[in-house]
Amino acid sequence: MEFGKLVRDSVGYAKEGLVGKWINWILLIISCIIFPFILGYIMRIYRGASKAPELNEWGSMFIEGIKLFIVVLIYAIPIIIIELAVLGSTFITTMTLKTAGHENPAQLMSLIGGVLFGFIILVIVSIIIGLILATAVVRFARMNSIGEAFNFSAIFAHIGKIDFVSYLIALIIMVIIIGVIGCICIMIPYIGWLLLLIILPFLALFKARYLTLLYESAGPV
Repeated sequence: MEFGKLVRDSVGYAKEGLVGKWINWILLIISCIIFPFILGYIMRIYRGASKAPELNEWGSMFIEGIKLFIVVLIYAIPIIIIELAVLGSTFITTMTLKTAGHENPAQLMSLIGGVLFGFIILVIVSIIIGLILATAVVRFARMNSIGEAFNFSAIFAHIGKIDFVSYLIALIIMVIIIGVIGCICIMIPYIGWLLLLIILPFLALFKARYLTLLYESAGPV
């Protein structure tokens, strides 16, 4: 897999769809705030649009976005449950440390170890779900069926066609690119969050095109 080509194509796709088309960019910024719209727009990209789709049929786009949100939310349920458990354990450990001091070091170490273990499990589960979801969302858009977003045998078979190592490396590259850009924006004093909001449409198109190309690299379904 040519990772550089994957990045260049996705950047070019977002650039062609937004740069010079400032009305579209502004509308997509608004869509990022009313998130079902941006999710519905992303669905059109997942379906294989060779160029950034037109902004039209807003009602349909909103409904499609709600469907995609439901899929992502269902995938997020295990993460949410584990996260709540970790937060609860952290709260209990913090309160125990405040009240018990160092009277029972073994108990305190056990509580702290439990929190760390829970955090590790949270990270592992999040990574696994993220790997599956990257293909599931595109499959959902292509098949137009929520059930297909949870057809794990087909999803794993598709990832296998891409080659798991290449698939993993490609996703890591994508996460690093988006993460670095996001961090740079946030670190800028006063206007960082505003700048991030402005470039969110570009990042959304880049990511959607990137995942689409990654999905298509497996060949015909």
